[in-house]
Amino acid sequence: MSRNTEILKKAANEARGLAMDAVHACASGHLGLPLGAAEIGAVLFGEFLRFDPADPRWPNRDRFVLSAGHGSMFLYAWLHLAGYDLPMDEIRRFRQLGSQTPGHPEFGDTPGVECTTGPLGQGIGNAVGMAIAGKMAAARFNTDGCRVFDYHVVALVGDGCMQEGVSQEASALAGHLALDNLILVYDANGVTLDAMASATQSEDTAKRFEAYGFDVQTVDGHDPAAVLAALEAARAADNGRPKLIVAHTEIARGIPEVAGTAKGHGEAGHKFVDKARRALGLPDEPFFVSDEVRAFFAERRKRQAQAHAAWRKVAEHWRTAAPDRAALLDEALSGRAPSGLLDRIPPFDPAAKLATRAAGEAVIQHVAAAMPRFVSGSADLHGSTKNYIAEAGDFTAENPAGRNLRFGIREHAMAAVCNGMAYDGLFRPSCATFLVFSDYARPSIRLAALAGLPVVYLFTHDSVGVGEDGPTHQPVETLAALRAIPNLDVIRPADPEETAGAYAAALERMDGPTVIAMTRQNLPMLDAVPVEERRTGVARGAYVARRETAALEAILLACGSELQLALAAADELGPGVRVVAMPCMERFARQPAEVRESVLPAACRRRAAIDAGTADPWHRWVGLDGCVVGLDRFGLSAPYTEALEHLGITTAALVRAVRGLG
Repeated sequence: MSRNTEILKKAANEARGLAMDAVHACASGHLGLPLGAAEIGAVLFGEFLRFDPADPRWPNRDRFVLSAGHGSMFLYAWLHLAGYDLPMDEIRRFRQLGSQTPGHPEFGDTPGVECTTGPLGQGIGNAVGMAIAGKMAAARFNTDGCRVFDYHVVALVGDGCMQEGVSQEASALAGHLALDNLILVYDANGVTLDAMASATQSEDTAKRFEAYGFDVQTVDGHDPAAVLAALEAARAADNGRPKLIVAHTEIARGIPEVAGTAKGHGEAGHKFVDKARRALGLPDEPFFVSDEVRAFFAERRKRQAQAHAAWRKVAEHWRTAAPDRAALLDEALSGRAPSGLLDRIPPFDPAAKLATRAAGEAVIQHVAAAMPRFVSGSADLHGSTKNYIAEAGDFTAENPAGRNLRFGIREHAMAAVCNGMAYDGLFRPSCATFLVFSDYARPSIRLAALAGLPVVYLFTHDSVGVGEDGPTHQPVETLAALRAIPNLDVIRPADPEETAGAYAAALERMDGPTVIAMTRQNLPMLDAVPVEERRTGVARGAYVARRETAALEAILLACGSELQLALAAADELGPGVRVVAMPCMERFARQPAEVRESVLPAACRRRAAIDAGTADPWHRWVGLDGCVVGLDRFGLSAPYTEALEHLGITTAALVRAVRGLG
């Protein structure tokens, strides 16, 4: 290490210069972390992490997560220096429209960015998910003779990350699951945005993480040799304990006017950049990188490429020795669901009367058999959400090949962990809780939609039909809130066949997450509609569940358990009434205009919808001349049939509403 100490220190100062110049150029951004953690970055990217900038998605690379995403210039500077395809022109365009250097790192925008971070603590949950995926990959793919997966996950986290509840949920889970391939580097500068951290916290973080089951080391974060020694010790210890390195740093080091203070957190120091650059020994030239640092990282890239080439030779031998595992890996790397997934789910008994959650229990077994990389988890509710993969075992320290994840009562971490698994890309995660508790997971769901992650959320107990549990457990407004998230598909199936279609549609989607909202109460089969139409209609988002047999007079719309009410209302209203099943508004909105017109002809403006929740999302489809039978209040505790009757979610109410349209 001694031979590289000086060049690493030099690289750290030049990375500080890049961060100062970028923030100064746009007068926006956060200087504190990039300057304070510069030596940590030099060690990570100059010595410790295993990666190949020429192949940013090398399957066995180490994963680096910047959980404190506000410090994005830390990551951009080191990715540039390390040789990723991030030119200096993009550093100069920090926070500008269309640049590869947005204000917070975004997955897919910048080579080397492993996940979208910014909301504090999310990156810790993502890192735990990646570490779980790493354990699963080693268990599934490694053989006695070949270790094709042995990567580590390193996350740089700050005081704010440590305060967020999601980080505590995720860290407790990591300790319980013995994720010794996880290393959290805590940039402990004792500062948050408003004030010194002591204004809001007084706990001993190291002891807290020891209680979670972590190995904990404490180092001077400005000493490259100490940082590297701690990282190497963490990597070497396969002892069933995740690792925390508490790295004490000075925020905004290099700008004396704000260093070590809350003002150093953001852009307050950018006006002192010229003076600071000279004090660091940097030339007046902005965005400067020395020939020595360029040469150091060029040599580093050569060594990384050699390590990658050596891994490829091991992988080639492994492919010959384990062709079945190689084929499974190829399928995983493709990201695609197996072709004909829906055909692998047998039709249900036409006489069945099942809750859609119970139908989902049957469907998930066929999905899991067809898709070995599909995994499922629940927030302590497998018995109610019914998404346990039979005979697949639990994922534990002793059984990392298990496909069922027990998250405990940790909905927020559950969703963040699943995001991490989806970012990692080898496994297809799904997770479950009651729909009303999706609010606990909402920040992670939003990020999955923003990043285009194909996570599947299985939310049961989907309406006031929950009944006796009462308004605390009846998600009156929740579906509307989820439907407001861009790029999130919300599917609410109306019977078992639609449930099969929902699973297939969700798993065949590659560019974003899907919610499947399912009932607690039993529902009849919609046997008047052919099985194939119910299944494939979900993929289109809407279909005609009852076609008029006379001149079209009105259209009724519904999804989920209320579809049967709409069908009954149409029978009473007469032959000129069409019923449209709309299990997924978002999918229907993406259909070509001619498809939408075939289901909802624009000429028929007499439309009504019914929903056992808030009415707002339906107004887009019924138009200004239509109406919605819905709820503008919370539910109540009663048997579900009585609750629906009392709240006016009935066939009679829909009939009255349609007749009132004139």
